[in-house]
Amino acid sequence: MPYEKLTTVEVERDGPVAWVFLNRPDKKNAMNPTLHREMCDVLDALEADTGVGCVVLAGRGGAFSAGQDLKEFFRDLSGDPIAQKQAQRAANEWRWHRLEVFDKPTIAMVEGVCIGGAFTQMIACDFAIAAEDATFCLSEINWGQIPGGLVTRVLTEALGYRDALDLCLTGRKFDGVEAARLRLVNEAVPLADLRNRTRALAELLMAKDPEAYRATKHALRYVRNIPVREAEDYLAAKIGELRMRAGTGAQDSAIRKFVDEKSYRPAEASYTSVEDTDTKEQDQTS
Repeated sequence: MPYEKLTTVEVERDGPVAWVFLNRPDKKNAMNPTLHREMCDVLDALEADTGVGCVVLAGRGGAFSAGQDLKEFFRDLSGDPIAQKQAQRAANEWRWHRLEVFDKPTIAMVEGVCIGGAFTQMIACDFAIAAEDATFCLSEINWGQIPGGLVTRVLTEALGYRDALDLCLTGRKFDGVEAARLRLVNEAVPLADLRNRTRALAELLMAKDPEAYRATKHALRYVRNIPVREAEDYLAAKIGELRMRAGTGAQDSAIRKFVDEKSYRPAEASYTSVEDTDTKEQDQTS
């Protein structure tokens, strides 16, 4: 895909990591119909690119996204029902339907503002890391609306019921530290550490078997909303699919590494915070 022809999205390759930036910094990366169409194309290309091992979603100009561009997405399309449907379909397609089951690891790197509709793609990513001073807000209640698109639905997958009600009904602002406490994001770090921390997580995820990662993600996404008996059948089928995609010898190889060669130790698969890393470095130099 000729990424240089994009007008609202920018793709930066760093080895196997693809950094995808919403690129409307003058609008705090508010999302318009063009951006939604371009993001659908970008995700198609990156999912098919065998050189890409992880996708990081971020925003240019110090902002993740201010949500939907109310003028271009709503007002300018008000007299064109076909364009409205096309824009809404593209918006939901990339922000949830595609990202939710994207074949490769995905990370949302949040700095600046994350408002309204931007919650959807952040929650759809496998992981989210935020700057401690990032600003989050579901402000729709303050101007007589409900969170648009799929936000209200996907928020209930990320938060407890009371916390979801709190954020939607008060419309209050909160920072990255509280977002981490609520488990809306996995971790909040100082802004200066944000990119390095995100890159370190990407490297950890890319070290996993890609077929096992894909199957595990799909399984976790799907079974949480179905009855136990159906989940049992689905998971058995998913294991069969994994064996087919990874090859019949993949499970035997994995068991051999664990049992016979002892080349894998569960305690080694850690996910440490920046503070833990700093502490270890201080201990080694003291």
